[in-house]
Amino acid sequence: MAAANQTYYELYRATSIGNALADSLDTLISQRRIEPQLAMRVLQNFDQAMASVVGDKVKARLQFKGHLDTYRFCDEVWTFIIKDVNFKCDQTTTVLADRVKIVACLSKEKA
Repeated sequence: MAAANQTYYELYRATSIGNALADSLDTLISQRRIEPQLAMRVLQNFDQAMASVVGDKVKARLQFKGHLDTYRFCDEVWTFIIKDVNFKCDQTTTVLADRVKIVACLSKEKA
């Protein structure tokens, strides 16, 4: 079990499920059905759950090739902007993208 004061990255809040959760919490707050403090605790639990599930359950592999346009390293977080990207999934499926942003963070140590 993680320590109560451990913090997690908020990366998954910008996903479709994270946005849907935030919208639902905003609605509940505006209807005065929950307090903003409870909504923040729900979002923190979401951050922890997503980090745990992605770290433990996702085993997919992906290869990609493209042209590195921009990169930066700030506060232990790498950000890469890659253009003309070719993704290969399971050696048969190919997906092309004009531009991709990759954010890579240090993983949290398990106790």
